Amino acid sequence: MARKYFGTDGIRGRTNSGAMTPEMAMKVGQAAGTHFLRGGHKHRVVIGKDTRLSGYMIENALVAGFTSVGMDVVQFGPIPTPAVALLTRSMRADLGVMISASHNPYEDNGIKLFGPDGYKLSDADELAIEALLGEKLTLADAPDIGRARRIEDSRGRYIHAVKASVPEHIRFDGLHVVLDCANGAAYQVAPTAIWELGAKVTSIGVDPNGKNINDKVGSTHVATLQETVVASGADIGIALDGDADRLIVVDEHGQVVDGDQIMALLGCAMRRAGKLTGDGIVATVMSNLGLERYLESQQLKLIRAKVGDRYVLEEMRKHGINVGGEQSGHMILLDHATTGDGTIAALQVLAQLVESGKPASEVLHLFDPVPQLLKNVRFSGGKPLDDVHVQKVIADAEAELAGTGRLVIRPSGTEPVIRVMAEGDDAAQVERIVDGICDAVRAAAG
Repeated sequence: MARKYFGTDGIRGRTNSGAMTPEMAMKVGQAAGTHFLRGGHKHRVVIGKDTRLSGYMIENALVAGFTSVGMDVVQFGPIPTPAVALLTRSMRADLGVMISASHNPYEDNGIKLFGPDGYKLSDADELAIEALLGEKLTLADAPDIGRARRIEDSRGRYIHAVKASVPEHIRFDGLHVVLDCANGAAYQVAPTAIWELGAKVTSIGVDPNGKNINDKVGSTHVATLQETVVASGADIGIALDGDADRLIVVDEHGQVVDGDQIMALLGCAMRRAGKLTGDGIVATVMSNLGLERYLESQQLKLIRAKVGDRYVLEEMRKHGINVGGEQSGHMILLDHATTGDGTIAALQVLAQLVESGKPASEVLHLFDPVPQLLKNVRFSGGKPLDDVHVQKVIADAEAELAGTGRLVIRPSGTEPVIRVMAEGDDAAQVERIVDGICDAVRAAAG
């Protein structure tokens, strides 16, 4: 069965259109609630959200859906996605829900679902819920409808958990950290956790108003973070995205450090500490060839997954590996979390800074990336990758890069975009190849 609503990271779209209307949110609550009604106990779902204006609307619609099929609801308010995963498991809930469109602008929103184990739902569960969306579902009898309540200490519980990921002997005294919370879900918890561990924290992106999430701040807009780090003489800058499940780091010179360098740092640090399992890390097909070569030099393997942290996680569990992530900054550290957690990853990076006593520019530069270029081609309809000419251009490019580079062509899972990425030792060759493929895709989509 083909997916109609679920993409690579839950259901996502523009608010009040398509799949992101209150009517659909209520149906999702009823369908997901029905799917997870297992056994005779009173069932419970926990719901968190980021700071988008539409979060109130989607939350209330979900509450109506879940309670109508007999599930009790616990509402957390604004809280990071990984906090929902953590609290789903610790509160023995049957289901966890995060209302967020991650790094997208405020006009979009989304629904992410977690199972009782704190992991994102499997493809089979998502497809089962999709099937129920088209059915007339049985509602609970009047005495059996669910209740809803808010709890006020969810952020405190999460702060305590993320601080526990740092060894007790490590303190951040003397570190000056600039932290950009994207006006998103971590605007309270992340600055508090880092400050409580001893660092001086300069916070930006911590004034959400419902419409400014990811607006010129956060992990996809790091210019302000770079400027602030350099101007303030800080040791390091950290940028989270809207739901705080990923991060990008800036060194003391204002240079951006992506997820590939962070994975190399944390994977090798855990290997030295005897805590790395599986003799390697998991990244996606988008991670730089330089990371793969560096890990080989350290006698570690790189396993590549499809794009999407859920697929990274699947490979991690399959191969018994406890460190994985994406170049875009999703870091999954299974010793501490069941999903990507930008705050936990940031704390591990800061811990490495403290233990090494070296500047961030040195600690976070373990290899030189090979030239890599990614371009997006937006299209309005059809399947341009099925075009014969496009396929020939791609085949010719793969043959040209054989043995010296890589080519990755993939449609986005969240928007009508074809992503074209090539990498290799010759930057001019990489640019020519990417441009040629993009031109072919545009012509086919035209």
